[in-house]
Amino acid sequence: MASMRIIYDPTVDALTIRLLEERLECEVIRLNDQVAVDIGPGERIVAIEVLDASELIPELKERGVFLENLPVSSLAVEGA
Repeated sequence: MASMRIIYDPTVDALTIRLLEERLECEVIRLNDQVAVDIGPGERIVAIEVLDASELIPELKERGVFLENLPVSSLAVEGA
C-alpha cells in the first residue's frame, strides 16, 4: 500500500516529500539549485527533494512540519 512520507533531516537541512513508497528508478528534474523532482515510470512523481530547506521555510528547524487534513491513525512518528 502506497503512503506519502514527509521526512526532514536537520543534520543536512533536507526535506523530502516521498509520494510513493516503492523504490523506483527515477529521472531527476532539477527545478533550481535547491529543489528536485524525482519522476518514475509512467511519468509519476515519486518524490520532491528540497535542499537547504530552512532557507525556503525559515522556521523549519525550530517549529518542524505541520500536517493538516490527515487522519490521526495514519500518522507515524519515527524515533518516537
